[in-house]
Amino acid sequence: MNKTDIHLETLKHSCSHVMAGAVKKLYPAAKFGIGPAIENGFYYDIDCPGGIKEEDLPKIEELMREEIKQDHPFIQKMWSKPNAKKFFQEQGQPYKLELIEGLDTEEVSIYEHDNFVDLCRGPHVSSTGAIKFFKLLSLSGAYWRGDENNAQLTRIYGAVFNTKEELDTYLQNVEEAKKRDHRLLGKQLRLFDIYHEEAGAGVVFYLPKGATLRRIIEQWEETEHKKRGYQVVITPHLMHQNLWAKSGHLDHYAEFMYPIEKENQGFILKPMNCPGHILIYKSEIRSWRDLPLRLFELGTVYRYEKSGVLHGLLRVRGFTQDDAHIFCQEEDLQPELEGVLDFVSDAMRAFGFSEFEAELSTRPENYIGEVRLWEKAEQILEEVLKKKKIAYQVNPGDGAFYGPKIDIKLKDALQRSWQCATVQLDYSLPEKFDLTYRAPDGTKKRVVMLHRVILGSLERFIATLIEHYAGKFPLWLAPVQVSILTITDDLVDYAKGVFQKIGDSGCRVELDTRDETLQKKIRENELQKIPYLIILGKKEEEKGLMSVRQRGGKNLGTMTPEEFIALMTKEKEVLY
Repeated sequence: MNKTDIHLETLKHSCSHVMAGAVKKLYPAAKFGIGPAIENGFYYDIDCPGGIKEEDLPKIEELMREEIKQDHPFIQKMWSKPNAKKFFQEQGQPYKLELIEGLDTEEVSIYEHDNFVDLCRGPHVSSTGAIKFFKLLSLSGAYWRGDENNAQLTRIYGAVFNTKEELDTYLQNVEEAKKRDHRLLGKQLRLFDIYHEEAGAGVVFYLPKGATLRRIIEQWEETEHKKRGYQVVITPHLMHQNLWAKSGHLDHYAEFMYPIEKENQGFILKPMNCPGHILIYKSEIRSWRDLPLRLFELGTVYRYEKSGVLHGLLRVRGFTQDDAHIFCQEEDLQPELEGVLDFVSDAMRAFGFSEFEAELSTRPENYIGEVRLWEKAEQILEEVLKKKKIAYQVNPGDGAFYGPKIDIKLKDALQRSWQCATVQLDYSLPEKFDLTYRAPDGTKKRVVMLHRVILGSLERFIATLIEHYAGKFPLWLAPVQVSILTITDDLVDYAKGVFQKIGDSGCRVELDTRDETLQKKIRENELQKIPYLIILGKKEEEKGLMSVRQRGGKNLGTMTPEEFIALMTKEKEVLY
C-alpha cells in the first residue's frame, strides 16, 4: 500500500467519525457499533430509536459540513479499561462496552473531535477540516457482528476522496452501477427470478433466456476442459454425513451445511464437490501413468447463507461451480498450477475481461494437516505467481481449512473487483483419504490434490457478465442474437422463411409478428438489448432482402439472408 492509499484509508475512517458525530447531534439517543474504512469508502453501523431514513442523509451531510468547516482537531487519548467502560456505560453505548470487553489490553484508545467521543485505535487525519470531498450514499440493515440473532442496526455508507474529480468520477460510477444492477436487468431481460415467498430465499429460477445464456457458458466450459485433458464426471447431490466427517467439513463447515435425517441415518446436501471426486479417484488402483488425473464437474452445491447476506445471483444458497480436482505427483505441481492460471487467463479473455488481480490466502486458525506441508504449499503457490508475473497480495489466514489458495478477482467495465477463479493446493485430504498411486518402482506414494474453479460460481459469473456488459452481451453470448420484425400481417409467410434460413445457420433468432406498430416493436426489442433487428416490409419481400439494424440504432441497410448469415459468422469468429 503506497502513501496515497494509506492517507485515503485514514481519510475514510476519519470521515466515518465525522458522520457518527453528526448522527449523534441529530439523534442524541443513537447507539454506535463500528465504522470502518472499506474498499469503496466507509460505513457506520448505528442503532437509532425510530430508525434512520434516506431523507435524513442530506441533514446528516449538512451537519458534517459544519463540523468540517469548524476544523475540530482529532485528539487521541489512552484510557484505562475501567474508565472507558464507565464512560460508555454512562453514555448508554452497549456496543462499545461489548467491544471493550473483548479487548485484551489494560488501556484502550479513544478519539475525540468536537463533543463526540469514540472507541478507536486510529489513525485519523489531524482535524475535520482535512475532509473536503465526501458524499453519503445509502442505507442498509446489518446485524450486530454479522449475527442474525443480534440486533439489526442501520448501516450508513459513504464515500470520501482527496479530490473533487475523484469523488465525481466515483459518484458517476455509482449511478452507472445502479443501471447495471444484475437484479434489475435480470428481470428486464427476462433472464432469471428468485421467488422468495413461494420457493424460499436464495434459490434461482432461470427463465428461458437465462437458461440459454447458462447453457452457452456450460457448453464453452465442457469444450475447453476437454481440450485441456479434463474428464467430465457427475457426483450425487446427497451423501452420507460420515463422508463429510472424514473430510473434515462436518467439523469446519457445519454452519453452512444442510443436514437431512432419514431412517436414522444422516445425509448432507453437498456444499462441496471434492469428497465426491476423491471417491472417484479411489474407485480403482491408480498408477503414475494415470497422473495427472483431471476430473471436472459442473457441480451444483448447497450452502446455508444467512438471509441478511443473500444478494441476487451473487450470494445464493444453491449454485453451480465449474469445479475440478487434479490428482498429481509432487513433480507435476508446478506445470499443473501454471496450466490452471493459463486457463484462467484464456477464460477472462474469451468473456471480455482484460484485467484481474490475485490474492494468496495462507493458513487459517482452524487448519488441518502439518504446518511444514502448509508452508511448503504456500511457497509453491507464491513461486508460480512470481513465475507467471501475476501481481498479488497476501491475504493472511484466509486459506481453506485443508490448504492455501490463490484467488483471482477480475475487473469489470467500472473497474470493480469480482471473485471468480480459485486454485487450492491440498496435502491434507489426500492424507485423510489415503490417496495413493503406484510409482514406477512399484511402491505406493501419496498423491497431491489441486482444487480449482475457473469461472467459479456460474450464478456469480452470470451476474458479473450482466453488470460488465450492462446486459448488452457480445454476439456469441447473447441469448437471442436476432429478432425479426414484420411491418404488416401479410408478411408473416416471408418472415417465417427468413426465420428458418437464419435459424438453420445456428443463429439464435426470434420472430415478432405481433399486431403492433413497428415503432413499438423496435422499442421493445431494443429494451431486450438484442444485437440485431431485421425489419421486413413489402419492398424487402419483393426483392428477397431484409433491412438490418444493429444494436444501438445503427442502420446497416438491406442485404440477403445469406449475406447477413456471413456477417454474423464473421462477427462470432472475431468475438470468440
